[in-house]
Amino acid sequence: KVEYIHGIAKEGERLCALPWEDLDDAEVIKHLTALRGVGEWTAQMVMIFALCRADILPLADIGLLRAVEKQYASGNRLSTKEVEKIAEPWRPWRSVATWYLWRDLDPVPVAY
Repeated sequence: KVEYIHGIAKEGERLCALPWEDLDDAEVIKHLTALRGVGEWTAQMVMIFALCRADILPLADIGLLRAVEKQYASGNRLSTKEVEKIAEPWRPWRSVATWYLWRDLDPVPVAY
């Protein structure tokens, strides 16, 4: 993990020079996942928390999946396709819906 952080730090100047606000979600994911140790989930968390993108649905996030299952399927397991279909009406605010669903699982506020 330290190696990953060092690699990201070495790319810092190049990353800071990117016009993040002009990139679409797929382009952001492409740039971030090109960094060793950064996967799609991490890129989505960056888009939600650092880039403040309002319509990110992190389907690899176990917390989101369990919260949707709790609210929409009585706790029964759902496929990511089923969760995606449930979340479709939340557009263009799927990040916001995700925040609320996370809070349902852990009602104690997190200080960021």
